[in-house]
Amino acid sequence: MELRHLRYFCAVAEELNLTRAAAKLHMAQPPLSRQIKQLEDEIGAELFERSARGLRLTPAGQFFHEHTLQIMEKLDTTVAATQRLARSKRVMFGIGFVPSVFYGQLPLLVRELRQKDNVELVLAELTTVQQVKALKSGRIDMGFGRMRIDDPDVEQENLFDEPLMAALPEGHPLAETTPTLAQLAEYPLVLFPAQPRPSLADITLGLFRRRGLKVTVALEANELQTALALVASEIGITLVPEQVKRVRRDGIVYVYLADAGLTSPVICSRRKGEAPSPTMQEANAILEVLVENRRSGRYP
Repeated sequence: MELRHLRYFCAVAEELNLTRAAAKLHMAQPPLSRQIKQLEDEIGAELFERSARGLRLTPAGQFFHEHTLQIMEKLDTTVAATQRLARSKRVMFGIGFVPSVFYGQLPLLVRELRQKDNVELVLAELTTVQQVKALKSGRIDMGFGRMRIDDPDVEQENLFDEPLMAALPEGHPLAETTPTLAQLAEYPLVLFPAQPRPSLADITLGLFRRRGLKVTVALEANELQTALALVASEIGITLVPEQVKRVRRDGIVYVYLADAGLTSPVICSRRKGEAPSPTMQEANAILEVLVENRRSGRYP
């Protein structure tokens, strides 16, 4: 399947008339009919109902049309952005991140890089597993996550280990305490993210499992904000990295834990063996200062 097939299909789907669609595409009608038939044969589904009164999209055709329009719109947007980038002579630099690290110092890194006249910054919310794939494909240049992934093409740097806290509903019996994991295990747990795995959810479950504690998972949420909303609704409690306490939300109380060594790593991923570009060198220098501030306690 080629891009022209999608353009041909969209034109016919919009006109529902092969003659008008062919004129719109500046081509003859017979080759257009053949192209549409080839597309249907390749997909293995009829996209149009053909009758004496003309064409009509089948349910499969309607579905394909909706998604093809999204693909073409995304393509047009990408081409326009690429043209702007080429005209401006700016360098594109992609950063992937998991949401829970974006409440700390990562926004400061983003802010400083955005002030560079020669850098076009692209941000993508991705799990650590997705970040590794995006690094290898060139979609991003640097990723921030919490999972250790063994891949020969990617190097990972543990920036620091971040304490975990419990997010509890306001008025919870443990809200004014420094609870242990054993105490927290007595209450239903909200996990996030639900998918894709492995993720922070597996880190959380592993902390309980290694201490021989069984937990009841009340619900799993894909988004951190959804998990916090469930906690505020008294569905359960959850564990969050320390940086998340910056999220001020009604009905939520954050408390430190009594158990020692309950942390989650903040990991920076980059392509292995690649000579750092000037932009990467700038990003690394900014990151080094931010991490030192975090380690020395100048930034919680």
